[in-house]
Amino acid sequence: MLSFRIPSIGSQPTAFAAKITDTTKTVAQLKSAATPTPHSTVTCGYQAHVAGFFRNITVLWSKNLMNHSLTVMVSSLDNDMNYCCKIDLVKPWQFWSKRGSKSFDVEGNFVEVFWDLRSAKLSGNGSPEPMSDYYVAIVSDKEVVLLLGDLKHKAYKRTKSRPALIEGFIYFKKESIFGKKTFSTRARFDEQRKEHEVVVERSHGGEDPEMWISVDGIVVVHVKNLQWKFRGNQMVLVDKTHVMVYYDVHDWLFGRSESTPCSGLFVFKPVAVGGMVDEYFSDTEEGDSGGGSSPLSRYNSASSGYGALHDFCLFLYAWKVE
Repeated sequence: MLSFRIPSIGSQPTAFAAKITDTTKTVAQLKSAATPTPHSTVTCGYQAHVAGFFRNITVLWSKNLMNHSLTVMVSSLDNDMNYCCKIDLVKPWQFWSKRGSKSFDVEGNFVEVFWDLRSAKLSGNGSPEPMSDYYVAIVSDKEVVLLLGDLKHKAYKRTKSRPALIEGFIYFKKESIFGKKTFSTRARFDEQRKEHEVVVERSHGGEDPEMWISVDGIVVVHVKNLQWKFRGNQMVLVDKTHVMVYYDVHDWLFGRSESTPCSGLFVFKPVAVGGMVDEYFSDTEEGDSGGGSSPLSRYNSASSGYGALHDFCLFLYAWKVE
C-alpha cells in the first residue's frame, strides 16, 4: 500500500472548473503555466461523495518508455491537501500488475481502489488512459463512489459494493500529447456521456500553414493563414451541444527551441444554448496581431440531441516534435 499527502490543486469544491469562467486569464497565460514532460499524461478531475463528504478526486494516468502508472488523489475537507494512492501498472523489472486493489486513508476513513486493465485497449495516439475493456473503482463506506471504464458489472461483482446514491461526475480533463502533425484525444460533452474523438491536425511546412479540428471525423474548425491567426476562438456544434473552442498555437509557428518541444493549447468548453459565451480566453493583449473568431461553424457532427455538461472543460496540450 502506498499512500501520501500532497497539496491540493484547488481551494473550492469546483476549483479547477470554476476558474474557466471566473477569471480573466488568457489562453497565452494559461499555456505558459504548462511545462513539457518526457511522457504522456491524462489528468481528470471528478467530484464524488467520499468519506461522508463531497470531495474532489483527481485521477492521473502517466506513461513513458519505462513505466505506466495510475494515481488517485482525494482532496481533504479544506481542499488544501490530497490523499494519494499510486499504482504502478507495469515496470520492466516487475511482473505486470494490471489487476489488483489498494487501500489508503482519507482523514481516518478507509478508501479502496480496485482495477482490472488486463484486457484494456489503448488508443493509437500514445495516450496512457485506456479506451475500453477495463474498470477502476473507488470504494468508500461500501459504496462505489466513482467508477471508470466500461466493465461496470465486473467491478460491482468484485468490489461487493453497492452503487453510490449520487453518481460521481467529471468536471475537467487535461491531456498532454506529443506528435509531429496530428494530435487526438477523447471527451464527453453531453449528459449521456457519449464519447467523441477530437483530432487536431496541422499542415506540415509550406508558406501558408493551416489547421483543422475535427470531432468524430467531421471538421468543425478550419483555420487558414495560421501565421496571422495563431490565437482565436470559435463556436461549434457537437451532438446539438454548443461547444466553445479556444486555441493558441503561437509556439508552433514561432517557438524555436532545439531542446524543448513547442506546445499548442486547445480548450473545449460546452456552453448553455442562448447563454453568453465568456471571452476570457481570447487574447486581448494590446499589439497582438494574432487572434481569430468566427460565427457558428457550418460543419456539424452527427446529432444525438443530448444536453451539455456545462461544468466540463477539456484542455489539450499538443507538443510538436520534429
